[in-house]
Amino acid sequence: MIDVEFLWQQLKTVVDPEIFVNIVDLGLVYAINVSGEPANCSVTVDVTLTSPGCPLADTILDDVKRALLAVSWCKNIEVNLVFEPSWNKGMITEAGLMELGLI
Repeated sequence: MIDVEFLWQQLKTVVDPEIFVNIVDLGLVYAINVSGEPANCSVTVDVTLTSPGCPLADTILDDVKRALLAVSWCKNIEVNLVFEPSWNKGMITEAGLMELGLI
């Protein structure tokens, strides 16, 4: 069985280089979809940015792909940059808010 929760944890290693909080706790990862067999699966990730004009978008997307390629059973990775729904501060997790000093 494929452990999607493990992939969510793996994406917590990707930190927004301007905000210094991981992209999962910032609420930037909208979905992780896995298909195929555990030894050779395909992973599609929907990721957004805090703003459409983010100057470090390519860096973040590359880091997402690199983090998932580090998982031995992830063979095909597709990272989709999406802007629907629009990101807002309400998407930040409690852990993210704590890191930002907002609670």
